[in-house]
Amino acid sequence: MKTLLTISSLLLFLFASSKKIVVGNDQAITKLEKAIAIAKDGDTVVLNPGSYRAGNIVITRSITLIGNGNPTLDGEYKYQILTVSGKNITIKGITFRNSGYSAINDYAAIKIIDASNVTVENNTIYNAYFAIHVSNTSYVVIRRNNITGSPRSEQLTGNAIHLWKSNHALIDGNHVQGHRDGIYFEFVSLSTIQNNLSENNIRYGIHFMFSNDDVYFNNTFRKNGAGVAVMYSKKVNMEWNHFEENWGASSYGILLKDISDSYIQHNTFFKNTTGLHLEGTSRMEIRQNLFKENGWAIKVQASCEDNNFHHNNFIGNSFDVGTNGTMVLNTFSNNYWDKYEGYDMNKDGVGDVPYHPVSMYSMIVEQNPNSLILLRSFMVNLLDKAEKAIPSLTPENLLDPTPVIKPNKL
Repeated sequence: MKTLLTISSLLLFLFASSKKIVVGNDQAITKLEKAIAIAKDGDTVVLNPGSYRAGNIVITRSITLIGNGNPTLDGEYKYQILTVSGKNITIKGITFRNSGYSAINDYAAIKIIDASNVTVENNTIYNAYFAIHVSNTSYVVIRRNNITGSPRSEQLTGNAIHLWKSNHALIDGNHVQGHRDGIYFEFVSLSTIQNNLSENNIRYGIHFMFSNDDVYFNNTFRKNGAGVAVMYSKKVNMEWNHFEENWGASSYGILLKDISDSYIQHNTFFKNTTGLHLEGTSRMEIRQNLFKENGWAIKVQASCEDNNFHHNNFIGNSFDVGTNGTMVLNTFSNNYWDKYEGYDMNKDGVGDVPYHPVSMYSMIVEQNPNSLILLRSFMVNLLDKAEKAIPSLTPENLLDPTPVIKPNKL
């Protein structure tokens, strides 16, 4: 009880002693760096409308920096704009533009390093190398920011939201575009990515590397150069996301590489070159997803095992499933396939004949991509009909023994 009273007293004292420092041309303080220098823990610095050029501003105290009327911090294409290190810091309501470029130092509009309990929300960032760069930080919230880059080459463009060696992050409701990767996680754990729109980025809409126990749901990843990649990770839950119009020779709705013990459920894969590509992937639960109008709905490499595909809907895809091997170590069940031509004599909603989702033509294309020019030709249809009658090239055991007659409820 005494401890609780002591903490309450300290909080009341901090609240009572905190003050507001206003910065602007009509104020006693006209330079932001001076206001930051005199601010104490718990203070709020209010930045009035205007354009401010102050080089790299450093915040190390527990303060709130808030914009009034959308002021602008301009890096003049030379400087990192804001560096944050410490705890209990909030940045909101400011436009950041024209940060400097440095391949060595990873200049950013906002760089957060060695920090905890930092909130960055309702900001606008454009023409930045890295927009928000976070490293060695716990409990960061990056919420409702609008980030637009000026894409050049992959080597000359940084990521919009970049996290390294961090935990308990919340990335919520941001719109990011025009960067190398929209959202980048490396060695990030116990974090959530939700309600974001990541589009028109040079490489990936989201890029996971060595990041475990994370969740991302209700995001949209659209028209990114290579789609989305989740690599070298485990225990990742991917739910209620939309992967749309990620077209290109090496573009995917999701590319999974060396990932295990994770879930992909209730997602929509629409008009991607490959909806879902699995390589070196194991113990995945892939259920209740919609694969619609993709080139390949799913590609499962021979290096994958113990993955369970069930209660998904496959509609209007050029190829439902592709593979590069004949050994079958994964299971398919209770999926809806719009190409299924079987029957249901006992009217239980499940087809009486198993469905083989790998066509002969898809196996040919896997070995010889140039043969894709024959897609939808009469000869290809004839070959696939012959293969169904007398299977010889397709993996005999890669089948759905219980295909459903009507689409699953997702």
